[in-house]
Amino acid sequence: MSGPDIISMGCRLNIAESEAMAAQLPGRDNLVIINSCAVTSEAVRQTRQTIRRLKRENPAREIIVTGCAAQIDPAQFAAMPEVARVIGNAEKRRADALSGGAREAVADIFTAPAPDRPAVSGKGNSRCFIEVQNGCDHRCTFCIIPYGRGNSRSIAAGPVIEAVQAAVARGQREVVLTGVDLTSYGDDLPGRPRLGLLVERILSAVPGVERLRLSSLDSIEIDDRLFALLTQEARMLPHVHLSLQAGDDMILKRMKRRHSRADAVAMVERLKTARPEIAIGADIIAGFPTEDEAMFANSLALIDDCDIVFGHIFPFSPRPGTPAAKMPQLGPQVAKARAARLRQRSGERLAHWLGSLIGTTQSVLVEASGQLGHAGNFAMVEWARGDDKIALPGQIVQVLIADAGADRLTGQLI
Repeated sequence: MSGPDIISMGCRLNIAESEAMAAQLPGRDNLVIINSCAVTSEAVRQTRQTIRRLKRENPAREIIVTGCAAQIDPAQFAAMPEVARVIGNAEKRRADALSGGAREAVADIFTAPAPDRPAVSGKGNSRCFIEVQNGCDHRCTFCIIPYGRGNSRSIAAGPVIEAVQAAVARGQREVVLTGVDLTSYGDDLPGRPRLGLLVERILSAVPGVERLRLSSLDSIEIDDRLFALLTQEARMLPHVHLSLQAGDDMILKRMKRRHSRADAVAMVERLKTARPEIAIGADIIAGFPTEDEAMFANSLALIDDCDIVFGHIFPFSPRPGTPAAKMPQLGPQVAKARAARLRQRSGERLAHWLGSLIGTTQSVLVEASGQLGHAGNFAMVEWARGDDKIALPGQIVQVLIADAGADRLTGQLI
């Protein structure tokens, strides 16, 4: 039975929640739900643009807006004539709120309880994303997301393990644990179990899970148990994405981050020493207020110092209501230019790393087309479809790497 069209903007957690919403509304194909993002001003602008476009394309369909942008500023969406209803991030988990009610239903997100069960995405895909945590207790000066997601709330291990078991039963070979501030997992649960303990319990209770990956981690919160799992457990994939944000100590302090540049470099050195094949990804913001050329140079150098091959680069975007929006601004042109330089350096690092993998054999999870997928280290791998070997989506195949381009490896199935 068909259901609503759901447009997910932003993070993987939004995508997981979108699939949960769709499952609650079978047959409601008259609905379009926009699951919005608020991480940047551009994300909010794109949400409004998408709403107007969808209404032009099909005026008869009812448009509901939810997600972080709707939670933070519901009035701006309720004022749009194209929008039928605006619902909050907590309300979007309830079928009654989704199926009908007031034009604006957005409660205080800071009073929202932890979900009983995780949102799960990718049920029809090779890889499964499972929510284990939501919200954030920290208040980085650039970030508006706590006001869209609320304080950190963790999902108990039992429902998470059941979701992983269900993914394995569906034939999914890789599971990704995700959240807003993943390494804060457990702070609000009895006994304060940490993320490493949750991972241990999953690996013990679900021996059938072959590949386990974690979304973005705060480097300062990687404790000894989690470090040991990342570096010693074969089913933990050799890929770590870190929320670094900057490579200059003064900018990190003005961002209200809890680590120093030396902390970040030391953590990467420890990870790479213990497990050299680990690939490092990182979030970095370019053009933060007060960032001079010397400060920016420290962030640029961080890409080499931390061997960042998957750079997730953002030009700074002032978000109203955050402390950083009140600091002396550099302007969008400077931020975009510095972001381009960071992306170029990160791209060079990626190309060099990919080149170093020529001649190796990579274990690759086959994705939808049957001709490409991600290796355990998250490198994109592509191969020609041969007559003698067929790779089906969801399989794990071995690929002998013959060449490397700017953003992917190429090879042949063996």
